[in-house]
Order: sequence, then C-alpha cells, then structure tokens
Amino acid sequence: QVELVESGGGSVQAGGSLRLSCVASGPAYRHNQMGWFRQSPGKEREAVAAFYRLSPTNYYADSVKGRFTISRDSAKNTMYLEMNRLKPEDTGMYYCASDQRFGPNWRNPGTYSTWGQGTQVTVSS
Repeated sequence: QVELVESGGGSVQAGGSLRLSCVASGPAYRHNQMGWFRQSPGKEREAVAAFYRLSPTNYYADSVKGRFTISRDSAKNTMYLEMNRLKPEDTGMYYCASDQRFGPNWRNPGTYSTWGQGTQVTVSS
C-alpha cells in the first residue's frame, strides 16, 4: 500500500522552529518525487519544497529559502522539513506528497498522486 503519514506539527512563537516528518510506505519508486505543500484557510495549496529521489538537488519556494530545509533518510523511508525562524505567515496545514514521475513543475500539486493527511503548523506573533 502506498501511503504518506506526516507528523511534527504544532504551535510555536514567531522565530521558533519545528521539524516535520513524512514516512512513506510502499515501493521506493512510487515516491520518486516528494514534496511539502501548505494551505491556509481561503488560500490555494502552496508548494514549499521538493526533491527528486535520484537527484541531490532540492527545490524551495522563495518565501522559505534560507529558513526551511528539506531532507531525506532513505533507510527510514522518511522525508523531513526543518523549519527555522518561523513567521506567522507560515501558519497552515502542511502536507507531504509524492509521485512516481518527476514532473517539470514541482510547484504544481497536480504533479503528485499520493498525499498525506496533513499536520497543522501555527505560528503566533
């Protein structure tokens, strides 16, 4: 069964840090492309960061560059999102996503076929 399960969300004050985890089950090739998205009420789902399993390159939204770090532990089938210097505008439901293919536009949610249930991140000022 192909599945993604997130954890690690919570409430922090501005300037704080959180680390999100996403455990992937199923064959590794079903998660060739993996990414983090977030969504706030009334807003569209926004891409945060992504990578392709066979490439060392990581991709980031401009709004999180220098503050967030996406990483992976292949032995644990786990993807992480380290979030530092959090801002109130980072508040939202964070989702991990994956797909067997690597699409040309990692920011497009339609590129991903498998989604986790989401984990809430709340940053207070």
